[in-house]
Amino acid sequence: MLDEIKSMLNTVMLDPDKCKGCITCMKRCPTEAIRVRNGKARVLYERCVACGECVRLCPHHAKLASFDSFDVIDGYKYKIAVPAPSLYGQFNNVDDINVILNGLLEIGFDDVFEVSRAAEAVTAETKKFFKEKKYERLPVISTACPAVVELILVRFHSLAERLLPLKAPVDIAVRLAREEAIAKGIPEEDIGVFFISPCPAKVFALKTGMGLDKPEADGVLAIKDVYVRLLSAMKNLKELKPLAKSGSLGLSWASSGGEAAGVSDDKFLAADGIENVINVLKELEDDKLQYLDFVELNACNGGCVGGVLNVENPFVAKARIRALRKSLNYTGERSVYADKDEWFYEWDRLPEVKDVFRLDEDRKIAMQKLAAIESAVSTLPGLDCGACGAPSCMAFAEDIASGEATMDECVRRDK
Repeated sequence: MLDEIKSMLNTVMLDPDKCKGCITCMKRCPTEAIRVRNGKARVLYERCVACGECVRLCPHHAKLASFDSFDVIDGYKYKIAVPAPSLYGQFNNVDDINVILNGLLEIGFDDVFEVSRAAEAVTAETKKFFKEKKYERLPVISTACPAVVELILVRFHSLAERLLPLKAPVDIAVRLAREEAIAKGIPEEDIGVFFISPCPAKVFALKTGMGLDKPEADGVLAIKDVYVRLLSAMKNLKELKPLAKSGSLGLSWASSGGEAAGVSDDKFLAADGIENVINVLKELEDDKLQYLDFVELNACNGGCVGGVLNVENPFVAKARIRALRKSLNYTGERSVYADKDEWFYEWDRLPEVKDVFRLDEDRKIAMQKLAAIESAVSTLPGLDCGACGAPSCMAFAEDIASGEATMDECVRRDK
């Protein structure tokens, strides 16, 4: 069922006219979810973790991340924008977050709710989680980056028990935004809540409801799509309403290390970039990091500021957010939503690990395929050149065993 959802969502789409079959995306995919057949790339959606690396790296811009069109907001009478904190780092010469938030009202939204507000609430709840020692094993792994969660569920099954069982700030923000609108007397059926996302992983997570009983956002927009509308709107503002409510801690979540610094005093690790994330996960798998309490991992370089749906260079965006934080109060020791019950923050259901690399449901057939793989590997050159359209000789052998490829497609093998 999940595979059908992923395929339906098309987390990553391909423009066949632009694809040159250059295998750049295939070689860098962290779960070997891409093949190149007949000169065009193809995504195996059951393996895709929506990290966006193929979008980022494609030299021909043939990979496109999926997100909702901006006009989806027109389907609701009362529209609420839920901006990721990384949005604030996209604009030059903006020294007040209220300018950006008022700009969102100018382009069609009726209200805003900052994800950074929910991030502060999640920080407080995470500290409570550690104080009450609810964890089973240390270190605990953050679940704020859905690409990392998916990567663990797909490739690092033994680490699933270490995942922090709390909803991501965006999930909390969407629910709080809706609750506040209802409290104002807005009919629930009129309310549309829309997250403004920096990456395709968050698009996928909100569309599928990762860790939730059902998805709660009514749409997920791309920062780059909203950005072009905001530029002119922000220049034409006639008044500046005091809409910003989050503190410096909430904004720090936009960059790698921001979450961890708010949760732990010193026993934490923060890593970003998919290759670095994989290396840390391997260390965790080998139990080499027991001295840590908390591990924050972000698939994108620099954290959420590095998402492929952003506009600005992540280092520039990070510097801008750091400057904005200086004008805000630190609110890491409190949560205005402390009255919420624990279930409000906890996952509705634990995400399940995915056996996407299983050869077959039938054990006998799986053993036969394994034998075929071993036989194929023994005759392949072991160069992992990718010329066959698979990322490695082992992956190519798996394709042969499953009937997706033939040995003749290896151009480097001695005939």
